[in-house]
Order: sequence, then C-alpha cells, then structure tokens
Amino acid sequence: MYIQGVDFADTSIVITEPYFNFSSIQESMNEILFEEYQFQSVLRINSGSLSAHHYFHTKPSELCCLVVDSSFSFTHIAPYCRSKKLHEGIRRINVGGKLLTNHLKEIISYRQLHVMDETHVINQVKEDVCYVSQDFLRDMELAQMKGEENTLMRDYVLPDFSSIRKGFCKPREEMVLSGKYKTGEQILRLANERFAVPEMLFHPSDIGIQEMGIPEAIVHSVQALPEEMQPHFYQNIVLTGGNTLFPGFRERLEAELRSLVPAHLPVSILLPSNPVCYSWEGGKLLAHSPDYEEMVVTREEYEENGHCVCEDKFDI
Repeated sequence: MYIQGVDFADTSIVITEPYFNFSSIQESMNEILFEEYQFQSVLRINSGSLSAHHYFHTKPSELCCLVVDSSFSFTHIAPYCRSKKLHEGIRRINVGGKLLTNHLKEIISYRQLHVMDETHVINQVKEDVCYVSQDFLRDMELAQMKGEENTLMRDYVLPDFSSIRKGFCKPREEMVLSGKYKTGEQILRLANERFAVPEMLFHPSDIGIQEMGIPEAIVHSVQALPEEMQPHFYQNIVLTGGNTLFPGFRERLEAELRSLVPAHLPVSILLPSNPVCYSWEGGKLLAHSPDYEEMVVTREEYEENGHCVCEDKFDI
C-alpha cells in the first residue's frame, strides 16, 4: 500500500494502546498493521512508556518515575523503573475528558440551554473557562454571591459559525450583570460549573462514580511497590494528557498528595510545557534511539512466527 508518498512496506510504525489490552484486540491490530497495511516493522507500546522514555531521556540520572496520564477516556497511573513498567502499581480511573465534557453538557442543558448535541462546542467551553479549585468550599461560597461580588462568574459567547466562528469568554469588565447583550450573541453564564466539573478528577464520588480520585490512586499505586522505592516515585511524578492543562491542576494535586504522603517524603510533580504531546515526543526520541531496532517486530518475523512473536516482544 502507498499513501501520500509513504510506502508502508518500507516503513516502521509506533502505535500506542491501553495497558492490559485484550489479546483479541492485540491480535487484530497485528493483522491490520502487518497483513492489511504490510508495515516493514511495528512497535506496539503504551503511551505511558513513551512518556517515561521522554522523562528518563531528559533526566538521565533518575531511575524511577510515575506517569499520570489523564486523557480523553481514562486516567492511568503507571510506575516505571529503568524504563520498565511495574505492573503491580498500574491503576486506572474511569474518569477522563469525555466524562467531564458530558457532565458539563448535562449541567448547562438542565440550567440554561439544551446543548446535549453540541459536544465539540461544550468541550471548547470546558477548555476555555474551567479550572481546578484550590479551595472548593470557598469557591462555592463565592459562586453563590450576587452581582459584582461573584468574581467567579464568566459569560461565554457561543459560536454561530457565521460571524462568530469560535466561542470565547467575555472579559470580566465587559460582562453585563443584567444579562442583556447585543442582539445575535448567545451567552452561557457560568459560575460553579467552572470548578465543579474538573473536581470530578479529584472526587469522582461527587457524581456517583465509586472510584478513587487521582491523589488517592497515586498513593495506592506507590504503596503497592517495594518500600525502598516509594520515595523515588513521589519525587518523580510526570503529568501528561489534556486534563492536566486545567489551571490549578498541578498545584491542587501537589497539595492533596502532600496531605496523604508521609511528611518525611518529598513530593515533586512535573507538568511539561506540552503534556498532550509529551508521549508523542517520547516516541520520536525512541524511534531514533539505538535500541529501537531490537524492540520492533518485523514483517518477516511476524510472517514466520505469527502473533506469539508480538506477545514475546511487546510488554503490554
């Protein structure tokens, strides 16, 4: 197969998949990549492994790191030592950006305007106005105040896809407290939604999801590891995924971890400049490393040995 100047038969591909992926899905991926597209070689790997590779490349003196990947569908916590993941410490929380967006759609539809079919628009609203509260109860009190005392309230102008291509948040000084704006602007007024939605990452039980929040899951993960290694993981926590971009996320996580982790253990959290592409950059580094050729499965190996050669090489 040949697409846009790329000959797959002479191309190697790095493709990510979730931790503990079903073997039936792994086999299907092998068949698609080797038999349908006929790639020259394939590396199936977890995105957290690519992030860990990036981290160890940046800090070669470190031996351990804990990757917290809070993305679209799930949040994964995975410990790595010398670039090898420690399966006993991997945790998954069934809360991700999709759930947050859907919850925001439900809140807005109940309180203001039916937006259940506007996933893309409300996802943009979430990214533009939501933040992680450092003091949830204090912010709830502020959000209930009237008029100018409510410093959390924001007005969001929805797109009409003709004159307004993309929604935007009105500057605080331009907000009209009477709620009357110029004709043609459709406004969402947001207050406690701004911080109540991202709060689900820390307390999923608030909306009936009986799971740990991210801070508790991190502690649960580290406590499953050998005691002498635990301080190294708390000192090398790496945040990846789009949800870590909420303002205040890193600070809130650090504060909650500090209250859960023994006082004599230091806690250090790295938020990369681009947490969304951090694992991709790790894959780019890995593809140029001298170890890459030893990690992949070639089409010849697959044709000779089938799926078992992939199971042996890929530690998923």
